Amino acid sequence: MRFAMLKEHRAVTGDVTAFDGSILYLPILLPQVSMKVQRRSDGEEITITIQITKILEPSSDLCIPFYNVVFRRAMRILGMKLVGRNFYEPTQATILHHHRVQIWPGYSVSIRKKDGGLFLLVDAIHKIIRSDSVLNFMHAIYKQSLSSFQDECIKQVVGSTVITRYNNRTYRIDDIDWNKTPRHSFTMASGEEITFVDYYSKAYGITIRELDQPLLIHRPREKQTPEGRVSQGGELKVPPTSHPGGFPNRLLPLQEVMREVLQSPQQHYTRLTSLLRRIRDSPEASRELMRWGLSLDTDIHRTQGRILPMERINLRHGSFIPTEDLSWNKEVTREASISAITMNYWLLVYPKRLQDLVKDLVATMKNVCGPIGMHISQPALVELKDDRIETYIKTIRSILGSEDKVQLLLCIISSNREDLYGAIKKLCCVQIPVPSQVINVQSLMGQPGKMKSVVQKVLLQINCKLGGNTWNWGLCLSKQLMVIGMDIYHSHSRGTRSVIGFVASMNHVLTKWYSRVVFQMPHQEIADSLRLCLADTLQHFHEMNHCLPQKIVLYRDGVSDSQLNTVLKYEIPQMQKCFDAFENYQPSMVVVVVQKQISTNFYTLTAEKFASPPPGTVIDHTVTSSDWQDFFLLAHHSRQGCGIPTRYVCVLNTANLSFEHLQRVVGTCSLYWGSWEGS
Repeated sequence: MRFAMLKEHRAVTGDVTAFDGSILYLPILLPQVSMKVQRRSDGEEITITIQITKILEPSSDLCIPFYNVVFRRAMRILGMKLVGRNFYEPTQATILHHHRVQIWPGYSVSIRKKDGGLFLLVDAIHKIIRSDSVLNFMHAIYKQSLSSFQDECIKQVVGSTVITRYNNRTYRIDDIDWNKTPRHSFTMASGEEITFVDYYSKAYGITIRELDQPLLIHRPREKQTPEGRVSQGGELKVPPTSHPGGFPNRLLPLQEVMREVLQSPQQHYTRLTSLLRRIRDSPEASRELMRWGLSLDTDIHRTQGRILPMERINLRHGSFIPTEDLSWNKEVTREASISAITMNYWLLVYPKRLQDLVKDLVATMKNVCGPIGMHISQPALVELKDDRIETYIKTIRSILGSEDKVQLLLCIISSNREDLYGAIKKLCCVQIPVPSQVINVQSLMGQPGKMKSVVQKVLLQINCKLGGNTWNWGLCLSKQLMVIGMDIYHSHSRGTRSVIGFVASMNHVLTKWYSRVVFQMPHQEIADSLRLCLADTLQHFHEMNHCLPQKIVLYRDGVSDSQLNTVLKYEIPQMQKCFDAFENYQPSMVVVVVQKQISTNFYTLTAEKFASPPPGTVIDHTVTSSDWQDFFLLAHHSRQGCGIPTRYVCVLNTANLSFEHLQRVVGTCSLYWGSWEGS
């Protein structure tokens, strides 16, 4: 409503305006304005007051939000639709009729101030929209689970994100109101009572035919007053107008879908330059930018990067430097691991119909274990009558309850079933802790030699799970160094606990680790959990090494730019307080925030052709932050699509590590995954 009322008074503000709902930006200086007008919705007389709060220089950081408002307007001029924070083109959608899925092309755009000046950050993206509505989804559940229909709907619908096609807005479904239907009424902003059936018919021309369906509840974070607000602070949505986003599970492996979504560097570049050209060729969009003094380069920005030296990988009797594709499967399967665990007593659980394949599997494991330094005894075979979840869990629980010497549980499952995998892992990780490995039988079948390749990889993973050390890196690190990684998982459901994952190295070659998981209640201070984790970790380090680490490198994931100051000024000082529990102990710290969800892409240009940069590529200038010490690192080899870098922000460095040394440490830790022979 504010937007519409300001638009009606262009005679006062002028034609060149930018308004974000609360702040009005103008290129001219107005005297204070106060005028009385009638509100269209109810005829009530209100006062509009416009007063100057600040005069901004074009280079001011406070102009950045305003520049983004202007550019979003230019995107709308091109006919793009804002969905969430990104722009999409529904008219250019690829429709996969057979799979009932639409793929919308779009762009993630934002203007940021960097070391090299003002940059437009653009990423070519896609949005997956299912043609079926939530109502179709509920019908399918009803046919499959009549007795537990409501429970299954809550399990599969609540927590998901939907898009309402009539306004292209996204909502998270927080609950289902089984007591309300589209026949129920709500009060509009004008005070008029109207049913959902009549509202959708009058406002959007949508006919709601099924009148006994329940309504979906969305509880917005900010206080809003759109149609359908309920007393608990939620909005009610009708299922047939709500379409789930994202991939249906059954489409995940389809090449047809991935072919539309994955883009080569050349294709990605073409889409970016296409957007620049469309803005340049649109008189209205160009004029919108120009009247605010903004203009775009004709091409993407080109800069210089460098490649970190590749560190040597040590095995028991030798070392090697990885190839450029960062795969060292041949080396680690031909030479002995640094330390290998002997499997004396282990269980192999499988359905009866797979008994012939299991014999081949055990024989292959015994054949390939020798070169990597392992010794494997004959397993205790446990044959199941069927592959139901209940059969697996009941049998495993019975055996583990009576046996306390089991080193490993190896389960063979007949298909890619997440429910079965999750049940086995929950039992073996939480209820009756024992190292476990699950193999999908499909991965063992196919081309000759496939089983051998899979078994080699599985044995390397098993060796690590049992406490072995497959390899380590040749980077010289202090013997009193501790590397910590932490992340926070937030559930989609409101009011549920968050989970803090905390893992720390226990030796200087980064092959022994200690981990903690802490559950965090909503609104609980995170610093309490961090102090608990760090103090406990230091105690374990002392027990293993008879000393405390003098340098601590902490990787903190899950932090946005707006939260960096919170990490620096609040989280870190709170963690440092736990050092007081140890006498005369003040270690130096390096805290690095890891950001993976970024819209920055890099390419190499060779013979006028764009490709993904090689692993180890670092960019630490021009496109980096003007406020923080940060860099971009592409640490993996990209075989499909574009290689997307990770951004690392150093928020604290009391260890006085040089930036180059820090980058090498980060690069090595990024590549190091002890149970996988590659990046």
